[in-house]
Parts: sequence; C-alpha cells; structure tokens
Amino acid sequence: MRMLTDALLRAWYPSPGVHGPAWVAVLRPLSLLFQQFASWRRRTLCQRQQPLPVPVIVVGNLAVGGTGKTPLLAALAAACTARGLKVGIISRGYGGTHAGSPRCVQVDDTAAQVGDEPLWLARRTGCPVVVGRQRHAAAVTLCDHAAVDVILSDDGLQHYALPRAAEVVVIDGQRGLGNGRCLPEGPLREPPSRLAEVDLVVVNGDTATSFRADQLVTRLQPEAWVRVSDDACLPLDHLPAGSRVRAVAGIGNPARFFATLRALGLEVIEHPFPDHHRFTAADLAFGDGLPVVMTEKDAVKCRGIAPAQSLALRVTMPLPDSRVDSLLAAAHLYPRRQP
Repeated sequence: MRMLTDALLRAWYPSPGVHGPAWVAVLRPLSLLFQQFASWRRRTLCQRQQPLPVPVIVVGNLAVGGTGKTPLLAALAAACTARGLKVGIISRGYGGTHAGSPRCVQVDDTAAQVGDEPLWLARRTGCPVVVGRQRHAAAVTLCDHAAVDVILSDDGLQHYALPRAAEVVVIDGQRGLGNGRCLPEGPLREPPSRLAEVDLVVVNGDTATSFRADQLVTRLQPEAWVRVSDDACLPLDHLPAGSRVRAVAGIGNPARFFATLRALGLEVIEHPFPDHHRFTAADLAFGDGLPVVMTEKDAVKCRGIAPAQSLALRVTMPLPDSRVDSLLAAAHLYPRRQP
C-alpha cells in the first residue's frame, strides 16, 4: 500500500518542468466520474442545508494531503478573538476513536479519543471545539454548549450540508494543485475552477504560480520550541544552528516540516510517518541521545512516550489585518455589529 501511495504522489506532483508518468492517464475515466459525482453531491447537499444561528467560515483545501490549513485556522481564530468575536471550532476528529454523536473536546482528552488536530486546536486557541463526522450536527452541538459569534470549520470545504458564510482555501506553495486533475488521476477533490468561488485563497509558502489574482501568499513562521513533556516554551536558539536532530513527522506533508527545520540551520535526520500516525515509544527510541523534534500536532500524541527533552516546533501563520477584515466582512461579521 505504501508503494502505491508513493507512486501516486509522484504522479500527482511531478517536478517542475517534468511531465508526470503516462500511466496515470489510465485513471482519467474514473476521475471524470468522480468529478461528476462531486458536482451532483454538491447540488444535492446544498439543497438540504439547514440554517445555523451564527455564521460559519470554512477553512479547507482542494488537494488531499497537508497544506497548512489547521495552523491557518488557529491564526484566524486568534485574529477573530482579538476583534472581540467569540470563536467556536468544529472538526471531524480524524484519527480519534470517537465515532458517535458530536463531542465537546476537553484539553485533558487524548488524541486517540478526539483526534490530533482538534486537541491541538483546543489547547492552542483556548476556543471551544466540537468533533463529529456530521459537521452540521457538530455546529449545532457547539452552539448549544457555548455562546459563540462565529464558527470556524477545520476542513469541510466539501461537506456541503454545512451552510457557510465564507470559504477559505489553503494551497501548499511548493506542491500547488499538482497535475490539476481530480481523484484518482490527480490529488484534487474538486476541479481548479472551484477557486474562483471562494472568498480567500491562501498560498502557504513561496510560489511562482498565480492560482487567483488576489491570492494571499504567506508562510508558516517558527515561533518557539515547546517541550513535549510539559509544554514549556523555549526560544528558537535553544537548539543552536548546526545542531543535529531526529525529526519525526506524522503530517500530510512531512517534507515541508523538514525544510523548515533546515531553514533554522539544523542538521536533520528525517523520519516521516503517515498523516495522523499513532506514535509508539518505539517510533521515537533512537538510542543515540540526539534531540527528537516534531510538530505540535504530533506532540499532543507523544506526551508520555517521547524521550526526555523532546521538542515540538511552534509555528504561526501571519495574516494581514486587511485580509482578515475583508474575510469577516464577507461573512457579515466585520465591522463588529453593535449589540
């Protein structure tokens, strides 16, 4: 299975100036069927939308795999809070064992229960978070349990039963939209034309591609180290340039994390794992005394099993005030309505 996945990724994301392998075109009939089904599903579910008491802003992506949408959502939550808005967050809770009715995430939950991304968001933002397979039901539960002005949906762009006041699509600057084809010939859940309909396109990282004339190009910025054992914050120079580290990453695009570490001047020994990987102590036991570093999303799964002094890299995604204000205006949230 891993070999097939790797082959598909190479076909979906060919190197710049290089045509992908010819064999992937065999999947085109399936991609056309997928695209037609996605279009029919969107029409059907949009007709079944039930209103919610507060606006929803969806932060999602077109391509499968990691793009940086969850850190962007955390940054957007902070920006909304700074403007006096009470923010709630909904998520599927992928990777967690909870599969019943929507569940309110508690900061002392485990990632095995509620999923790594929702747990990280709850701890990082301090906002109420609800997980559930049905996004609309999760939103209703959130509104029943917390007084919120706006709901941010972590992923869910294609969950059209969920009404939304505004949509944000995040694109990885290096990978882009790959070969531009829908699944399974390419990595896209919807065709590139979908970008014309959303309120904000955010490109994570430098890119030479214009996906939309008004796209926002930003990038994740390292902020501090966080000790996995107790969440203590340490400055970035805690690991001086030239330090050799064991870097583990169970995220959608581990290469981006490794590149960030190298930009800090670290000598990186890479240990990529599948997205949402459930780490064991054996995964982190290298026996050579080198520092073990990881993402914050992985750290919520590794407390209690990571070697002593293991570190997570805290990152933030800068968002210009003007773009945040425009997005909130599109959702009829800004300027702030007076009570």
